[in-house]
Amino acid sequence: MGETMNPFGTTRAGEDVHVLTLAQGDLRVDLLTFGARLQDVRLAGVPHSLTLMSDRLSDYEGPMPYHGALVGPVANRIGAGRVTLDGMMYELERNQDGRMTLHSGSDGIHARVWQVIDHAPDAATLQLTLQDGDCGLPGQRVITARFTITAPATLSMDLTGTSDELTLMNIANHSMWNMDGSRTWEGHCLGIAAEHYLPTDNDNLVTGEIAPVAGTGMDFRTARAPLPGDPMLDHNFCLSDRPTALRDVVTLTGKSGLRMTLATDRTGVQVFDNHVGLRPGAAPYEGFALEAQDWPDAPAHRDFPSVLLKPDAPYRQTTTWRFDRTE
Repeated sequence: MGETMNPFGTTRAGEDVHVLTLAQGDLRVDLLTFGARLQDVRLAGVPHSLTLMSDRLSDYEGPMPYHGALVGPVANRIGAGRVTLDGMMYELERNQDGRMTLHSGSDGIHARVWQVIDHAPDAATLQLTLQDGDCGLPGQRVITARFTITAPATLSMDLTGTSDELTLMNIANHSMWNMDGSRTWEGHCLGIAAEHYLPTDNDNLVTGEIAPVAGTGMDFRTARAPLPGDPMLDHNFCLSDRPTALRDVVTLTGKSGLRMTLATDRTGVQVFDNHVGLRPGAAPYEGFALEAQDWPDAPAHRDFPSVLLKPDAPYRQTTTWRFDRTE
């Protein structure tokens, strides 16, 4: 198959957005330059997308800002809406309830048009430059995202980030998944290879406690089918205390037997059950967000893995999604 890149739309700011199609084996992925976003993920013989998606750019600029996108430069929540780096305090946009910062504010990397560096039939590289002060943080930062499909059905994402000043970086892909194309994810089995998780307060902000999953509703070490709201999921599951070798960490299996296995080298994975319902006309609990990343609000908690990015030590992340069928 020849490489394809087609117009998708124009942002409210007048920037052109394109869709890049990647395919290999049984897997096809449509990737938007707006937010380096997984817009559509298709498996041969399956009549629906595996990720929650829209064909309208206006939805991604409106009610679905994070669906499929890379979020950052600091994913998840910063509780105080400010951070201190090298003795300097930096005020961030408090875009959640006027009290905290979510996914680096309304102008984070999810809301930017990325440059296409290269595009082959089975791979593409996108790049974004954040200037000093963008998203409230110091440093000129260059973020590169390479997406590759390998047969029979694995999508890999390799991220790198550099900065010319001390700053923060913690990037996540915010795709939302439903293996069956069903109204909700009820009946899906979820497995998470984590011994601990981070409890949260009423604002879904981590408290600082690192709690064992054993004996709680957060124990998914043996895959099982949760019920909507039991438990409510918008939590970081702790995979390790430092980046490590790529390993399988989450499985999501539909009633159909279609299974996705997520592997990452990061220290955590945020699991969000979409209990609010975000797509126009869609029900709550339509899909799971499974966001490989480092632990949220890390600058406020010294015992959390660091998300500092130094000029002499680039940020790196590898995450893969592998699709198959259970016996």
